[in-house]
Amino acid sequence: MGVILAPLRLLGLVALLIVGLAIGAAGFPWLRQTARNRIIRRWSALLMAVCGVRVQVVHAGATLPPSLAATGMQPGGPGRLLLINHISWIDIFGINAAMPARFVAKAEIGAWPVMGTLVTLAGTLYIERGRRHAVHAMNVKVRDRLAAGESVAVFAEGTTTDGLTLLPFHSNLVAPAVEAGCEVWPVALRYTQRGAPSTAAAFIGEMTLPESMWRILTARGLVMEVAFLPPVATGAAEGGTAPTRHQIAHEARAAIGRYLDLPVDAPTPH
Repeated sequence: MGVILAPLRLLGLVALLIVGLAIGAAGFPWLRQTARNRIIRRWSALLMAVCGVRVQVVHAGATLPPSLAATGMQPGGPGRLLLINHISWIDIFGINAAMPARFVAKAEIGAWPVMGTLVTLAGTLYIERGRRHAVHAMNVKVRDRLAAGESVAVFAEGTTTDGLTLLPFHSNLVAPAVEAGCEVWPVALRYTQRGAPSTAAAFIGEMTLPESMWRILTARGLVMEVAFLPPVATGAAEGGTAPTRHQIAHEARAAIGRYLDLPVDAPTPH
């Protein structure tokens, strides 16, 4: 059934991408961030549905008021930094369907045909790895977005996995959350088919983007679970000292590992 539906899904995806490009290019420059985020959320939900992926949102400790779920922003308050395990290119759209966020991504993604343009229009913050002072410059951007009340999402492993393992988390981009005094939210991602873990969405190794797209479009009953876990505090407890960015990243990774029932023995890198 998945193979039979795949051509229809592909046509729907192409049509949706064209609409997304048109809206982003013509409308986004004139809209406030909250309005952009509402559109991003609805469009992302449509993309997931067209691809045949059901998004299952789980509130496992982090509460999402309707306004926060719709816009990813809370006026008058600090934002939140999402630390997320990473499996596929489609992760971004599934998370945005649950709660829109501004993603931090490697600069190469912006060069992807069509998809790169879309994520750029959505306000993605690109980091050019290997460039001197790149992390510092990105931290300034992230801190400013958090201070403005936005949600910023980081794939803390730095690369994708098959979803059956959890790599060490990089802690460099946790620093802006500490400086802005906002919470860090661990977010656990898991793909399943018929209730069992699935690697159909995994975008790993030498796989090309078209190959990954086709695997997803032909998958049957693919579900993406997005679990918002209890926030990790960045400030000092009464009478104590504030946790370091390494400790925060370690705690977030441990929480995701417990939720997904994955081992977390490897240390958190700097």
